[in-house]
Amino acid sequence: MSEQALQISNARLIDPDSRLDGHHELYISDGRIVGIGQPPPGFSAQRRIDAGGLIACPGLVDLSTRLGGIEPELGAAVAGGVTSLACPPDTKPPLDEPGLVERLVRRSATLGLARVYPIGALTQQLGGERLAEMNSLARAGCIAFSQARNPVVDTQLLLRAMQYAATFGYAVRLRPQDRFLARDGVAHDGEVASRLGLAGIPVAAETVAIATALQLAAHTGVRLHLSRLSSAAGVALIRAARQSGVQVSCDIAIHHLHLSEMDIGFFDSNARFDPPLRSVSDRNALRAAVRDGLAAICSDHTPVDADGKQLPFADALPGATGLELLLPLTLHWAAQEKLPLSLALARITCDPAAILGIEAGSLAVGRAADLCLFDPDESWRVTPESLRSQGKNTPFLGQEMCGRVRITLVGGRVVFSA
Repeated sequence: MSEQALQISNARLIDPDSRLDGHHELYISDGRIVGIGQPPPGFSAQRRIDAGGLIACPGLVDLSTRLGGIEPELGAAVAGGVTSLACPPDTKPPLDEPGLVERLVRRSATLGLARVYPIGALTQQLGGERLAEMNSLARAGCIAFSQARNPVVDTQLLLRAMQYAATFGYAVRLRPQDRFLARDGVAHDGEVASRLGLAGIPVAAETVAIATALQLAAHTGVRLHLSRLSSAAGVALIRAARQSGVQVSCDIAIHHLHLSEMDIGFFDSNARFDPPLRSVSDRNALRAAVRDGLAAICSDHTPVDADGKQLPFADALPGATGLELLLPLTLHWAAQEKLPLSLALARITCDPAAILGIEAGSLAVGRAADLCLFDPDESWRVTPESLRSQGKNTPFLGQEMCGRVRITLVGGRVVFSA
């Protein structure tokens, strides 16, 4: 067998995709899984990893990771067990030209850390006025098309974009928020915003945009993904659309499963998000949507430097670092909901992989050996020093997390070890 042959011993293997959960030996060669339980004929391991006390699962798959600096953020990804991630197109400059996409793909491949899957711009410069060259962007490596946070106000243009995407089998990803209803808003339009004197964003800003997108998706037959839902009413619309046959998937940011408008506290800019943290009842509905499999979980990793957060709440940049917290926060959610570990891991492995249409999120024989080995019981404190991301911005600073990644493999190579 190959000199890269590797044997992982004594781990509890959990693969939601193949409903595997048990203690089995795992055999890897040439970057792929070649055996579970029993080695293939002639296998001889050049390296053995004793993973006693650890859980081995597919490498995590993240649906939305913003890369400020590519190297530190991909380092943060593998430190968090994330081996595949989708990069939204609102980079600087936006991913609306094939050369920019090719450069991102080449640079990330050279680093040899997490696998990067670019999402191309739906319109030129994300301006919402002229369609981007989707065919050229797809050939350069884009797996879907999006406006990121930038809305397409012209619904006729959005219709044409969906028609074009449907014709070629491309997926369209939208962040549903009506620009006019959300204008100048910085927090959920509720009691906390009123008490603090903050401009509110009503739930209708989300539901109006969702309703429009669903109508156009039903008309065109496009594969539609709606990113980072924040409301119970939004979840209800997706549920009804799925039942009526619309090809729509969705995700929810991990912080929205744990936090609500109450966590803004006294103008804590680390709790400034887009979409905003909403009511407790909204948060509970989001939890139910993930529990039921209606939605996957994403990190919504958005590193913001200190200058962008050390501002009054309304002026602070929205977003939080999320890659290194995705696993422990998912485990915490599952523990609170008393859910099986395999179900929780599905929401951050095989479910997002299926949405992206990539070969990831599985430990099946023949698949790429992208793995996350973690200690489910190890506690650690979230501090700026404990985070590898350039962004130290998170409302979870100072809190204890349970569950820590010990080893991450990509293509059978150890890319992180703690």
